[in-house]
Amino acid sequence: MPQPLSCAPARNFANALDFTGKTVLVVGGSSGIGNGIAQSFRELGAQVHVWGTRSHACDYSMEEGSDLQGLHYAQVDLNEQSAIEEVQPAFERLDVLVLAQGTILYKRAEFDMQGFDKVMRVNLGSMMACSLKFQDMLQRSQGALITLSSTAGFRTTRGNPAYAASKSGVVGLTATLGDAWANQGIRVNGIAPGLVDTKLTRVSTQSPERLQGLLARIPLRRMGLPEEMAGAAVFLASPLSSYMVGQTLLVDGGLTLA
Repeated sequence: MPQPLSCAPARNFANALDFTGKTVLVVGGSSGIGNGIAQSFRELGAQVHVWGTRSHACDYSMEEGSDLQGLHYAQVDLNEQSAIEEVQPAFERLDVLVLAQGTILYKRAEFDMQGFDKVMRVNLGSMMACSLKFQDMLQRSQGALITLSSTAGFRTTRGNPAYAASKSGVVGLTATLGDAWANQGIRVNGIAPGLVDTKLTRVSTQSPERLQGLLARIPLRRMGLPEEMAGAAVFLASPLSSYMVGQTLLVDGGLTLA
């Protein structure tokens, strides 16, 4: 029987979430969901690197949902494919790549082609560029690639055509790369968060009336937390999910059930 290329199932479940000695990169890990994921991997023993948009780690604050303590920070402009290709990573081994970058434009700015292109470039184009950049490293480590899309990838998002299209694209990209790279020992899976309390969603949630309307559509009747998305990411990076490829997990409090 041929030997499997991907990691074998965990034989000691008690140690399956120990990432000591592993290197993790969270693109978009400077705040929000990405930051929650980065800190969770750090707490589990990994050396964690994050990419963000600002010049220095000190440019972020806890009030924004940013906790960069214990993380290795680098600024990378995800709007430019050349910047992604040219950046020299501060690590020689990579076990887990988490692509948590994303942006959204309000006030119907995505109905303008300039706005549409910007969102697509960050939310989808940079996902592929980052995946390709670290493909060889992940193959050498037999590692995991985790994408973040959204429930917008499965349902309409009023007023945000680029956001919806890009997140649908990430779901498709996850499945396609999962199929293409499984025989290289790289497991590609994704997470589709629902309404999570981050700075990106506060435009929608800062109004009490609007927030109550949103929560009424969620069976759990509350927003999710970044650390709850981190739980799914840790699972997908661990041997506990060793037989999963190309899947996107809905982590939405039941939002898409309605």
